[in-house]
Amino acid sequence: MELLKSIQERYSPRAFDSREIEQAKIDALFEAARWAPSSYNGQAWRFIYATKENPELWNKLFDALVEFNQTWVKNAPLLIMTVARKTYEHNKQAYAHNWHDVGLAVGNMMNQATEMGLYMHQMGGFDFGKAASNINLPDELEPVSMIAVGYKGDVSVLPEDFRKMENQPRTRKALDEIVFTKAF
Repeated sequence: MELLKSIQERYSPRAFDSREIEQAKIDALFEAARWAPSSYNGQAWRFIYATKENPELWNKLFDALVEFNQTWVKNAPLLIMTVARKTYEHNKQAYAHNWHDVGLAVGNMMNQATEMGLYMHQMGGFDFGKAASNINLPDELEPVSMIAVGYKGDVSVLPEDFRKMENQPRTRKALDEIVFTKAF
């Protein structure tokens, strides 16, 4: 059976073109996220995003990234911080699957991005406390990841060590390393 084209072609580059992303495409990313499944339909995901046209917020998000990520993210025209609710809204109990549900929403976004000719690179390399502080995140929410979004750029603009990473072939573990039909 053949995989969906958006799964086969998904790639997380570090070289982004600085070209502005059309608002309709940005809206489509979040609409795709909105339709993700979630525990108790809790929809734990929240997204804070900024384009270069909103430099104050873009810089607050960028400022929280570790230096390694700042090196290449600086050209991305769109930055997103994913955030999760800590508790369910319906009963205020701990939302044990909140990050999982955010991941499902981001997966939908990545498929949508690929279909539209956009690329997303999700990162955990940022200061969670600084990110929350920079945007005055309410206590009931917690940062999960940062995502750089844009059109694929020219790899030659990256420092040499980053170019090497970009030119490595995409690899994945074999199914027999990740799928089992017996107990461990």
